[in-house]
Amino acid sequence: MDVNKMNNNDLSMCKSDKLDEELLKLPNRISETFVGHNIFVTGGTGFMGKVFVEKVLRKTPDVGGIYLLIRNKKGKDPKERLKDVFANPLFNQVKEEHGKDILERKVHPILGDVTLPDLGVSPADRQFLAENITIVYHMAATIRFDEKLKKAVMLNTRGTKLILQLAKEMKKLQFFAHISTAYCHLNEPVLYEKPYPPPADPHNIIKCMEWMTDEVAESMTKKILGNLPNTYAYTKALAEHLVVEQMDSLPIVIMRPSIVVPIWKEPLPGWTDNINGPTGLLIGAGKGVIRSMYCDSDTYADFLPVDIAVNGMMVATWNYIKLGDRNRRVCHMTSSSEIKLSWSEIVELGRGIVENVVPLNGVAWYPGGSLKRSRTYHRICVFFFHWVPAYILDVFIWLSGNEPVLKRVQNRIEKGFEVFEYYANNQWDFKNESAIYVRPLMNARERREYKVDGDGIDFQQYFTDCVKAARVYILNEPPETIPAARRHMRVMYFVDWIAHILFWYFVVYLLTLCSSTVHDAREQVFGLVGGGFRSILGSSDSVAASTGAPAAPVPMSDF
Repeated sequence: MDVNKMNNNDLSMCKSDKLDEELLKLPNRISETFVGHNIFVTGGTGFMGKVFVEKVLRKTPDVGGIYLLIRNKKGKDPKERLKDVFANPLFNQVKEEHGKDILERKVHPILGDVTLPDLGVSPADRQFLAENITIVYHMAATIRFDEKLKKAVMLNTRGTKLILQLAKEMKKLQFFAHISTAYCHLNEPVLYEKPYPPPADPHNIIKCMEWMTDEVAESMTKKILGNLPNTYAYTKALAEHLVVEQMDSLPIVIMRPSIVVPIWKEPLPGWTDNINGPTGLLIGAGKGVIRSMYCDSDTYADFLPVDIAVNGMMVATWNYIKLGDRNRRVCHMTSSSEIKLSWSEIVELGRGIVENVVPLNGVAWYPGGSLKRSRTYHRICVFFFHWVPAYILDVFIWLSGNEPVLKRVQNRIEKGFEVFEYYANNQWDFKNESAIYVRPLMNARERREYKVDGDGIDFQQYFTDCVKAARVYILNEPPETIPAARRHMRVMYFVDWIAHILFWYFVVYLLTLCSSTVHDAREQVFGLVGGGFRSILGSSDSVAASTGAPAAPVPMSDF
């Protein structure tokens, strides 16, 4: 290629290629950390677990093996479930780079369940794990914030206790990562990377839940939770304390991610397998079924893309095993120290994307609405702009011979709001000294391949990728349907305007009607009062005429 004829894009690409070549000459010590290690993972079929497994295999194909604790579910055994996981497009890149058989060669299911005694693991599997595992990542947890207390304790708290007991049996264990949450000590406005006292004794709570019936536990939930908003925060705080108790006897690091959101960069920008968090808000707003949220628009959302959170897990492993750092035993995986993105900014970004860039198919209404600081105003808007349209449209859906769905959708949104409102109207300051400390220890290649913070993210591009990925992987709306979605969006724009005009016409009409009614009622009242006075005066005149006494004067103002 003639350098003199190269345009700016060509030059940029050449510079980038040259930079990549230079970076690839640098060692990748973080990837090398996992060579030959046997890793045990709970929660490996979950959102973060999948991304973690993919990253380890892609960056360290020479890992000894990855063993996932998987339970039977919906009639499928662990092998069948693992096969379904590997069919996800998330794993396409690792298959292309290292061969389709790498997943079968390196990833192995272990039948078990963290809610069962002894994890439901067979004696043979337990012995294998005890003799061969060198690294543990405990990610299994219920992420339903409104989970029943007993179930949440059994999974989040007692499950952690059972994993710790298994870890004590592991003869070659070098590292144990407990994936907690940044939102489990919510009574603290400023949260540091250190242990905090639990809301109760976790051992006593476990014993109580083991003998309590679901009904008894449910009746006592509010009293047990105290100031904490939900069972998720409560049981994760209890679990953390169990882990802290074992810090002197096990190579433990507690990791506290904030809101974990879709992938930022690799391997699939915007990918997710759920509609939790901002993704659900984007989809709901894009479909026109979310038009009001009770939220302090000035508070900022602390969230971290899942690939960056996974990077943090792997960097923490390197820092502990290879660098021998024993001072950072609690690490925050948060973003608010680097970025301050308010909820109002997220809403505006999302609105522009779903209206103009990546519209969704079959929107129920044109995207709109706003954040409300007043709960009362929000509830009024929810009634008029969520529930009323849902019932009306469901009637038309029913008349067309299909099953109504919008009422069910609004019920799910309502439950989501119950959880969301607490976090959207409160603010916490998460300190992340560990990420700040470890960045200078990494070379340029490692910093690029294992980014551990939110600094430098282009959020316009990020949320665009999120909506694009949600269309494909969540809503099953292929990219070729976008032109039709744009046309439908233009139609809904005019429908929305017509509806606004009719709505305000109806409001003005009601006000006029009410005003006319009030005027008529006032005239009737005045007429009755005047008639009453005239009757009194008439009676007075009659009495005066019969007695010869003058009638009492009546002030003109009374009329």
